[in-house]
Amino acid sequence: MRPEQVDGFLETGVITLARMRAVDANAIALGVISLQMMESAGRALAESVLAYGPERVLVLCGRGNNGGDGMVAARHLQHAAGTDVCYLDLGQQSSACAHQLAALSHCRVPLHPFGCRDDLLGLQPLFDRADVIVDALLGTGSSGKVQEPLATCIAMANASAARVVAADVPTQGMRADLICAFHRAKVEGSEVFDIGIPVEAECCTGPGDLTLVPRRGPKAHKGAGGEVLVIGGGPYQGAPYLAGLGALRAGADIVRIASPVFEPVPDLIYERLEGNKVGNEHIEQLAALARRADVVVLGNGLGTESHAVVQALAPSCKKAVFDADALRLPLPVAQGETIYTPHAGEFQRITGTRLPDDTPGRARAARGLGICGTILLKGHIDIITDGERVRFNRTGDPGMTVGGTGDVLAGICGALLCTLPAFEAACIAAYVNGRAGEAVAAERGGGLIASDIVEKIPAALYGKNRNGT
Repeated sequence: MRPEQVDGFLETGVITLARMRAVDANAIALGVISLQMMESAGRALAESVLAYGPERVLVLCGRGNNGGDGMVAARHLQHAAGTDVCYLDLGQQSSACAHQLAALSHCRVPLHPFGCRDDLLGLQPLFDRADVIVDALLGTGSSGKVQEPLATCIAMANASAARVVAADVPTQGMRADLICAFHRAKVEGSEVFDIGIPVEAECCTGPGDLTLVPRRGPKAHKGAGGEVLVIGGGPYQGAPYLAGLGALRAGADIVRIASPVFEPVPDLIYERLEGNKVGNEHIEQLAALARRADVVVLGNGLGTESHAVVQALAPSCKKAVFDADALRLPLPVAQGETIYTPHAGEFQRITGTRLPDDTPGRARAARGLGICGTILLKGHIDIITDGERVRFNRTGDPGMTVGGTGDVLAGICGALLCTLPAFEAACIAAYVNGRAGEAVAAERGGGLIASDIVEKIPAALYGKNRNGT
């Protein structure tokens, strides 16, 4: 897949802070290191300051990467304007910020550390004579009430007659005459500057997406990871169990398998369905189980004769993943968010449309379908869309064409849908399933089976490199 193929699927408008952190991490994984992005951001910030034609500039820097952006800007301003830098000196700087401070110490820029309110009051003349103040105190990673000495710094800047230029986002409580947003706007009214992030960092899934997965807190209780119900089996015995194991390995705390077929998997709770297929006589029992579950995964190994049951159960599902034999017309719709996981043949079955061979054409077809839900269109390159956004997943291995890998994927979707919105859950599930398959292939070569993938899910989803660095 070439970068120009994703051009028609670029998102616009305000981006959430969490999503921007994911994009940054994806860019790093693609080879654009954080110092490169910081250099581009700082240069853009300096050029915006120079547009005002200032004689005196005061750059206010915090301890994080936002402060590093300000220090880069000050370095680029050293010959063009009288520039001073006031920086928070309480230790624990980010490594990038410390790097930029070390470089700035060799420039023609006076540095004024502050660690308390009195330090700032002694720097009052710098605020009084500045034509432009650069706000690089707190960036996208900040939260909570601003404490001293930053509260005093903000008050002094607000009282100044200078124009205030914010780096990426304004510090809480700080006025801003101009907000220089890097890559995408994080708040309305920003002026956006390109900092060289590859388009694939946002249009394609990557390790940065894993930063969106909530971490389990130290006081988490049983069930905090969600309860998933898998309904399937009968004609195909192993499918619901592969989905259930995928859900467990992806973080669901409780997984029930409602099926006519029992397999001795002690980690899964078996809900017996009498007979040899899922039928109308099971609807009442299944509806009760669906109502208690956070997410229902429905269709794995179900066969062609149980779609009326699927239709009857869908309204009882708070959230659902419809896979395999549940992907028939009329298409089921859950109460809340829904993920559909068709391959090309199932897509044609529910739409009557044969997918084009090219990836952009497939993406346009999926996006324009008009289904109320998120589609995870499986293929050599997976396509995920909610009808507006489109994302591409390129992870995976040719050996994953073996039966059962889609069932594992459906289970991962179900687990992630317990704690994430449907679109994000589907994107991350596709990425993780593919990465797990790659890990198996790297270890074993050929002969991959779906249960091998299950064992690799935790490392792919929760391993040390989940942030892409």
